[in-house]
Amino acid sequence: MPFDLRSDYQPQGDQAQAIEKLTRSISEGNRHQTLLGVTGSGKTFTAANIIWNLDRPTLVMSHNKTLAAQLYSEFKQFFPNNAVEYFVSYFDYYQPEAYIPRSDTYIEKDSSINEEIERLRLSTTSSLLTRRDVIVVSSVSCIYGLASPEDFLQMVITLKKGDQISREEVLRRFVEMLYERNEIEFARGKFRVRGDVVEVFPAQNDEEAVRIEFFGDEIDRMALFDPLTGKSRGELTHLTLFPAKQFVTPKDKMQSAMHKIKAEMIERVAWFEENGKFLEAQRLKMRTEYDLEMMQEMGYCNGIENYSRHLTGREPGSRPYTLMDFLPEDTLLIVDESHATLPQVGGMYAGDRARKMTLVEYGFRLPSALDNRPLNFTEFMNVTGQGLYVSATPATLELRNSVVGNTGYIDFASLPPTPLPLSAITPNKANEALDTKTPGSQLIVEQIIRPTGLLDPRIMVRPLKGQIDETIELCRGRVEAGERVLITTLTKRTAEDLADYLKDVGLKVRYLHSDIDTIERVEILRSLRAGEFDILIGINLLREGLDLPEVSLVCVLDADKEGFLRSRTSLIQTAGRAARHVNGEVVLFADKITGSIRDLLDVTEDRRRRQMEYNRKHGITPHSVKRPVQESLRVILEGDEGDSARVQEQPLDVATLIRELELEMKEASGKMEYERAALLRDQIMELKGGGAVSAAMSNRSKGKGKPAKAKKGWKR
Repeated sequence: MPFDLRSDYQPQGDQAQAIEKLTRSISEGNRHQTLLGVTGSGKTFTAANIIWNLDRPTLVMSHNKTLAAQLYSEFKQFFPNNAVEYFVSYFDYYQPEAYIPRSDTYIEKDSSINEEIERLRLSTTSSLLTRRDVIVVSSVSCIYGLASPEDFLQMVITLKKGDQISREEVLRRFVEMLYERNEIEFARGKFRVRGDVVEVFPAQNDEEAVRIEFFGDEIDRMALFDPLTGKSRGELTHLTLFPAKQFVTPKDKMQSAMHKIKAEMIERVAWFEENGKFLEAQRLKMRTEYDLEMMQEMGYCNGIENYSRHLTGREPGSRPYTLMDFLPEDTLLIVDESHATLPQVGGMYAGDRARKMTLVEYGFRLPSALDNRPLNFTEFMNVTGQGLYVSATPATLELRNSVVGNTGYIDFASLPPTPLPLSAITPNKANEALDTKTPGSQLIVEQIIRPTGLLDPRIMVRPLKGQIDETIELCRGRVEAGERVLITTLTKRTAEDLADYLKDVGLKVRYLHSDIDTIERVEILRSLRAGEFDILIGINLLREGLDLPEVSLVCVLDADKEGFLRSRTSLIQTAGRAARHVNGEVVLFADKITGSIRDLLDVTEDRRRRQMEYNRKHGITPHSVKRPVQESLRVILEGDEGDSARVQEQPLDVATLIRELELEMKEASGKMEYERAALLRDQIMELKGGGAVSAAMSNRSKGKGKPAKAKKGWKR
């Protein structure tokens, strides 16, 4: 069906002209276009309108899972009747296979797969093969290898009521599609058999399974049913069932691939022996033969993706099949936060190859494993079609490509050593700044007028001397007004120490950095919005996509320390966090005006002037963004801790607990898990001092054997 955009509001501010210009540019066949949209200007709504106008399948890319999830939620609200899919890495935890020659240390691949994300990935490929009204929201996971679309389609089975097919044939096909037979635990990707009734739980579904009833060798009836209650939910006339895994290979291809793998193994083992590397030869022979046995008996083995070149029949050195191969040719690419996403795409290939080269050199993998890799940037650009780059701070790459228009693309290697100055990022200055005569005014579109009428936050520069004391006074003023504050530092240690210092002077404050797990980060941000504390201190996490309408002040400490954390992109993105509040203000503590600070001041001054002029012309009074606070995750966490507390109702034996923790600390130290040992040591000291007993017992009752990181306040 066509894309059906549902929204309670119409384009406002700069959105209407941006939608019109970009729709026209893409319709005219231009390959690259850039939407330079300031924070809070409704870039996602603009993109949704462009998709609606063009009525084409769309891939939306983001540089991390959190932002991808936010975009997925927003697009599902805009297009409730279309297929909005989510495609990110399905690993909750992933330790890639690696070898460190210097210490002769082999690190085995270890991972934990999130079953819900795996289901969403399968749903994505299924939707792309069966319909056109699809929007896929993805991280850079989309550039990593999958099975070939032809193989995936060949493994699909279609059953109809009245088909002449034996029950045994259907079961054989299920096994080939990597469904598992399980009569006790009936879950996604499994099937069970009860006489002439076969029940299968499709891998891409989460609520409904299918019951197939046979009469002899004929399908007599098919129905959807609730796998929990067994209650029927309706009859089916036909069923299209997709494979349970994304790495699937037809049986004939599997046999052919196994012969090629064995031939490559023999050749490589011979090479090792000729060069006196007998350990590597023996290692490679044993590992490969074991994998071949698993593939022969089970149709699958751990690390089967390392044999993907043989399984898909590709030539050595050729690019892998990826999600891009499942997309229709006219798919529109939208790159969110393009200044961060495109460099991430460009950097994946080299790191992956460096790790695998060591594995190949020392006999852990065959050379063909090098072809199990992400796309490099050139391949990515060659397999994508028309693109829209969206960012408040687009980089030189996007801007140059947008001015080039439909005449190909520019790679990272072609960029000049000095970046494009932000003062030149306007359509009327783009051609001059980019040193090209190609008309590009319609390919770089600004969206700086917000629907709310809000201006860019005011920028103030204060001296470094006394920056902490002045920050405290600024924070107190905002707290009294019921507003929130963000403070950015240069290091994790500074963030933690500053949080402790501000607590000592009576302020409610938390810190946020990469050592805090994802779920707790979400809870911290929710708590800030809910007013459970007033000040959040961070480093590099307080940037792209952080939507905190209650924040009216951003303090940037040591703003003149030029570098990645104080680059022009970082400063502009960080300043944007105060752009959703009518009293938004940014204070930079610096003794000199660096090039990055100058760019921020120039861009902000220009945008504020144009925004005020627009508001005066249209009689608009700015107002802060209003958005409800999301539901807390604490209910679940407190439920877990409540269960633990009920288990520990007996009197606490602190001495016994300390002895057990000391044994665990020594064990951790013996395993060279020094960080865990240090955390246990600090917890023991807390217990000896009379504090944190209930927290320690709670952690032990959960089987963690270590204190809660950051959450309970312990520090290394």
